[in-house]
Amino acid sequence: MGDERLTICRKCLIRDIPEAEFFENMYDYIANIPEEDKVSDAEYECRLNQCRRCGDLLNGMCRICGCFVEMRAAVALRHCPGQRKRW
Repeated sequence: MGDERLTICRKCLIRDIPEAEFFENMYDYIANIPEEDKVSDAEYECRLNQCRRCGDLLNGMCRICGCFVEMRAAVALRHCPGQRKRW
């Protein structure tokens, strides 16, 4: 098998991906973010806790920017898109 890298489909529509596979792809994406670009586990959980308390969170998505907060919160250079930044 050798050095296989996980390829994440960037052109699929969410509705075309079975639900379980969609979530697997999302968590694989997060796991494959280079460590130097990722926040610490503690910071990640802190960010997610802030999102949980936000009225703009709906089904895991930010209603301000449309991102999946679990993906956005994992990246060090990303921030809360709200006018009053939570993180």
